[in-house]
Amino acid sequence: MLSYRHAYHAGNHADVLKHLILLQIAQYMGEKPAPFWIIDTHAGAGRYALDSAHASKLAEWRDGVGRLWNATSLPPAAVDYLDFVKMLNPHGQLQHYPGSPWLARQLLRESDRLRLYELHSSDSKLLQECFRGAGRQVTITEGDGFTGLKAILPPPPRRALVLIDPSYETRADYGGVIKALQEAMKRFPTGTYALWYPMLLKPESRQLPDRLKRLGAANWLNATLEVKAPPHDGFGMYGSGMFIINPPWTLEKTLHETLPALATLLAQGPGAKHTLESQTT
Repeated sequence: MLSYRHAYHAGNHADVLKHLILLQIAQYMGEKPAPFWIIDTHAGAGRYALDSAHASKLAEWRDGVGRLWNATSLPPAAVDYLDFVKMLNPHGQLQHYPGSPWLARQLLRESDRLRLYELHSSDSKLLQECFRGAGRQVTITEGDGFTGLKAILPPPPRRALVLIDPSYETRADYGGVIKALQEAMKRFPTGTYALWYPMLLKPESRQLPDRLKRLGAANWLNATLEVKAPPHDGFGMYGSGMFIINPPWTLEKTLHETLPALATLLAQGPGAKHTLESQTT
């Protein structure tokens, strides 16, 4: 797992889905005066130069945020997401992409806190550089985010968004997210948990959404975005999903308005589509 670097995939279709939803949840939480925390268990480097050796090798951003950059008539949530990306590109050219820690930082108020975990030593150093001078509002830990969750939950303000976005490089990662969520929900049942997952033909990937639904959460939302049909050879990611436990009540309506446009704009071939499931009790 230590070989994984998110820079190779920065700004791709999965990042568009993940970060658009992250912003919607964090903005909703900021509407109430009580302080909240954002906890990112697999934070990455914080931000990415799209002309770097890593990002330009696959240039996945071209079929992700690059498709939206000059698009017109976008849904409001997509416009909002793009406005944050433009904050990091003030000269009008798409040269940098914000990771989830950078985006989260923009939405914090003075009383809110950001807690970041990154296991890869190189990305952890880049994360430290990204938030140099941020003070005690941002805490960065080089280490396993799942282990960190055990120590940090429940957070003092009893309001938090936990973003979970592991690499899924090994089969163990799938079981790891289930175990981490089970333990986290025992410690902090009222927290909002946003889990990103890849859509692959591997059995463990295909089974994950149902395993998440069986965790016992009373309220959840499952949004998927497929940019093409599943590959005939069985290899490669054809889409991704976000499973949110205790989502804001506004999120489902927002995604109903947004996902169809994303499926059209980000399509890489026949079979592009979206799904949206929910449970509320």
